[in-house]
Amino acid sequence: MRRLVVLLVWAAAAQAQRTIENQALTPPMGWNSWNKFHCDINESLIRETADAMVSNGMKAAGYQYVNIDDCWHGTRDSLGFIRPDSARFPSGMKALADYVHSKGLKLGIYSDAGSMTCAKRPGSRGYENQDAETYARWGIDYLKYDWCNTDSLSAVGAYMTMRDALRRTGRPMVFSICEWGSNKPWFWAPAIGNLWRTTADIHPCFDCLTEHDTQRGVYVSWGVMPIMEQQIPLRQYAGPGHWNDPDMLEVGNGMTVSEDRAHFTMWAMLAAPLIAGNDIEHMSRETAAILTNHDVIAIDQDSLGVEGFHYRTTDSVEVWFKPLAHDAWAMVFLNRARAPRAATFDWSRETVKDSLAGRTVNGTYRMRDLWVGADRGTTDRPVAVTVPSHDVVLLLLSR
Repeated sequence: MRRLVVLLVWAAAAQAQRTIENQALTPPMGWNSWNKFHCDINESLIRETADAMVSNGMKAAGYQYVNIDDCWHGTRDSLGFIRPDSARFPSGMKALADYVHSKGLKLGIYSDAGSMTCAKRPGSRGYENQDAETYARWGIDYLKYDWCNTDSLSAVGAYMTMRDALRRTGRPMVFSICEWGSNKPWFWAPAIGNLWRTTADIHPCFDCLTEHDTQRGVYVSWGVMPIMEQQIPLRQYAGPGHWNDPDMLEVGNGMTVSEDRAHFTMWAMLAAPLIAGNDIEHMSRETAAILTNHDVIAIDQDSLGVEGFHYRTTDSVEVWFKPLAHDAWAMVFLNRARAPRAATFDWSRETVKDSLAGRTVNGTYRMRDLWVGADRGTTDRPVAVTVPSHDVVLLLLSR
């Protein structure tokens, strides 16, 4: 009997490990509280967001995670176990997780590898095992792990420590590494987490750098285009189960509809996690239409798991390609100018190859405009487009 119990425990642990290793085979999709709400969060907001994700079509479009960012923490008890802020989360995290799970969604949470979080709440340094056990007991499905107040810690060591603590719980949790690309995580993070931030924080502007003077100190956040540019040399490090993370989406947070559409498109081309950061309960129809475009989401979630690449730039119009499963391709014309631009692409004169995927665009493909929802003929003839300012034309090439 004792041997049978040992075998059953071993089998359960092995199954849990297989489940953990098979997480995030496509880029995670969900929502995070930080970009829009910062520290102004509570359990009502999280419940209402989960409700909205179901009612507005986001869940049906593939969004799974409702992620609570910084400022949920209360104090640690006498044994060192973390408790949520009782004023903001009076029902507790277990009850909140149960509610989110009842909607067919998953709950994510936030902590920090340092002594304090970025907003000066208790960090996980020295409490990794206790915090991981607590998250598992609550029913947490996703952990975003930040890098503030880490002093001289080794990033690799700190993130390995929390990875191991999470694994020991036996509960599958997506592990999001958020050290802002400071220690080149693309070299070491694939063996530790499911996604890793590649840059400083994003800001809701199309092409800017913004300086902030806050309690975190002075730091610079990046607009959509500067962050996109930093992804170009990193595509070889991403793939199923481990993704470059150019930060959460700013769709619906103040840019124009065209800029939001371009932002969402390029994150899909980058096979980036699609983590919405807006007020999804009160978003406009235009924002909802962008976030729930199933055809564009399919580009991001493609099972091949290969990031797109920049092919060329002509008169401020960038051309990008992304190889897809079933011998298909996604193609984008991205206009970074402040006025509309005309662009053409003559298939008979261009050779599009991707050495990373071992793929070449050849033969005849049908072309479909995924934002307009209309066919554009085939690649037997050149394609001509007019791209509005700060906007895109996104084509699916299929047999």
